[in-house]
Amino acid sequence: MKILVDTCVWSHALRHKSPDKKIMKILAELVQDNRVVIIGPVRQELLSGISDRQQYNVLSEKLSCFEDLQLISEHFIKAAEFCNICRTKGIQGANTDFLICAVAYLANIQIFTIDKDFLNYQKCIPVSLYNTGKI
Repeated sequence: MKILVDTCVWSHALRHKSPDKKIMKILAELVQDNRVVIIGPVRQELLSGISDRQQYNVLSEKLSCFEDLQLISEHFIKAAEFCNICRTKGIQGANTDFLICAVAYLANIQIFTIDKDFLNYQKCIPVSLYNTGKI
């Protein structure tokens, strides 16, 4: 099964001075098994803010190895629905988070994240998290 890797996992792995070994091991295994997928907004978040053009090019090239799940209107509609459901229960979240949830739900795949907000979303919407024991 493919796994949609959240921005926070990539950022932790790529930018943290001493990344968590368990997270790194899980990500490495997913990469080796060719199970990682990404969406455009996650790619954009990772590449945004890199002022050094050479670093930007290196990261862009590395990320190009990962399959992009193509986004369609249905993903954005489902993301809005998920946002509205959570909001009625008092749970706020980022638009990108709800888009990740919608894409994963519609593709019937899991999300690899270390963002605790996803545990709150799970209380209201049918989102499946890749169980790592880290969140």
